[in-house]
Amino acid sequence: MSGASEVVRDDGGDPDPEGVDEEAAESRLARDRAQQCDEFATITSCDQAIAQCYLAENDWHMERALNSFFEPLVEQDPGPDVGGPSHKEVPQKPETHKPSPSAGETCIDLTADADAVVPKSSINGAQQEDNSGLIFVTWNIDGLDKSNLQERARGVCSYLALYSPDVVFLQEVIPPYLAYLEKRAVSYTIIPGNEDGYFTAIMLKKSKVKMISQEITPFPSSSMMRNLLTVHTSVSGNNLCLMTSHLESTKEHASERLNQLQIVLKKISEVPESSTVIFAGDTNLRDQEVSKIGGLPSNILDIWECLGKPEHCRYTWDTKMNNNLRARYTCRLRFDRIFFRASEDGGHFIPRTLDLLGVEKLDCGRFPSDHWGLLCVFDVIL
Repeated sequence: MSGASEVVRDDGGDPDPEGVDEEAAESRLARDRAQQCDEFATITSCDQAIAQCYLAENDWHMERALNSFFEPLVEQDPGPDVGGPSHKEVPQKPETHKPSPSAGETCIDLTADADAVVPKSSINGAQQEDNSGLIFVTWNIDGLDKSNLQERARGVCSYLALYSPDVVFLQEVIPPYLAYLEKRAVSYTIIPGNEDGYFTAIMLKKSKVKMISQEITPFPSSSMMRNLLTVHTSVSGNNLCLMTSHLESTKEHASERLNQLQIVLKKISEVPESSTVIFAGDTNLRDQEVSKIGGLPSNILDIWECLGKPEHCRYTWDTKMNNNLRARYTCRLRFDRIFFRASEDGGHFIPRTLDLLGVEKLDCGRFPSDHWGLLCVFDVIL
């Protein structure tokens, strides 16, 4: 979901409560909420996307949404925390009383102590770094939610420090979050997909992944300023093309979302066959939408399906298990996906395992994000 000129809650629209399928009611609700967005936009002089975000975040209570819009920024702690964005102003880089890591450090140091935030049960199952493998993470970190943002940001960073992934795809990054990562993740090259509002980013471990080039492909008909971030890299002498995006949000934008997916698939097809391609991110896709376009091309695999559809990774946006949104409905969807195209010689990267990240609550009583992250380990054949 979720620039400064548009913000949309990535909650999949208005999913139906279980057992309810009333098309007429949905239509009325959509009209009512569109009218609320018009009214909010008129009062605040913002655009429709921002209006929708604030209303959705406040359960569509107009007065509460307006108060949230006009309230001052949450004060930042003096420590290495991340503040929330404003619709008009982006905070400066957060200050820290702790010394920054030196440029010569080879390990990520996003938090003073990884197990200070990440639950012990997660630490016990941590992956050990393996030079023969590639550890990959994709995660919508929900930077637009200002509630407990600083602790949630520390939680995300603790997971990154714990697993030390070689490649990280992030969605819903905001400028203060990016500044924090740039200051602390000195062992990574960080490539953002934008500079304003919210955007995607790719992190590459310098000791493992060599960056060759990067490009940004705009989605011309997106109303949410979405794009495709592509980074060409080399890992152990093997060409690896990395792509991430945050496809258009909500049920109402399914047509645009599929247009964007088609652009992604076309860009993948244009990558030289000597390269392996990994595309991942918050796709907002429903299974029936993928079926509508005839499924993925035969040479592109959905990692979850490729690995036998592991049940524990079936849902990445799950209001039954994740209460960050305080949703009054139950909706369980696989928004976050990883697509994989092997190189022409059969592939030097072989997907081995898939797991979820961020599935345990932090001390604040909330999860790091309203999305679970995906942790995928690839074997690297030299």
